[in-house]
Formats: sequence, C-alpha cells, structure tokens
Amino acid sequence: MKKALAIAGSDCGGGAGIQADLKTFMAFGVYGMSAITALTAQNTVGVQGIIDVSPEFVREQIRSVMTDIGTDAAKTGMLSNAGIVKAVAEAIREFRIPNRVFDGKRPQPHQPSGRRLQQLVIRSRQSFRRKPDAGPA
Repeated sequence: MKKALAIAGSDCGGGAGIQADLKTFMAFGVYGMSAITALTAQNTVGVQGIIDVSPEFVREQIRSVMTDIGTDAAKTGMLSNAGIVKAVAEAIREFRIPNRVFDGKRPQPHQPSGRRLQQLVIRSRQSFRRKPDAGPA
C-alpha cells in the first residue's frame, strides 16, 4: 500500500486541512499520516482562531513518521509562519521525500483572521528562498 504524509493545519470542522487530506488519501487507497502545523477553530462561516504548532514540534512529527514508517509522498497545506516553512523544507531535504505536492491555497483576505494569515504567508515566502532539490539518492 502506498503511503502519504500530509503536513498541514487541522480543521476542526473537517472540511479542509489534515482532515480533508486524510479522507482523500483513504478514498484512493493510500495510507495517510500527518504532521500538524496549526490548530484552527473554524466552521463553514469562517476561521475564528489559529494557533501555530512550534517549528521544532512540526519537525519532530515528520521525523517520527520518517524514521519508522516512511512515506512515498508528502503534501503540504497550511504552513503559517516562516519557522514552520523552514522546518518543513529542511525535513523534506533531510529525509529525501521523493514526491511532493505543495498546496499553497491563499487565505481569505476578507476575514480578519484570513488577512492575518495572508500576511504571515507573505512574510514566510520572503524569508525562505526555495533551494533546488538534491534529487534522488
């Protein structure tokens, strides 16, 4: 069975984030694992709150999966600050995760929390420059 690691935020409403990724993996017969980057309080009306997980703990979650179970692919979602972006990028390089999907949806700027998240994403992109892949081992 193929394995995939979702690296994203948690949506308590179940319609997006890790929850949606794991449902999608299951629908395609893929064993899904997760590294949670942020917790959200959200519903169909909007996002009421966001709490980031520390970059160190995000990396520890990825390390836990990669040193035991491994993965055939990784999909990122909500990487809400520069520290998390950097930690995920370093882990992807360190563990040579072969197939990657970077799902960089834009936050909804018309909501106050969406504007705040959008500003964080912009700062993250400015502070972390993508480096070319090292390629397969």
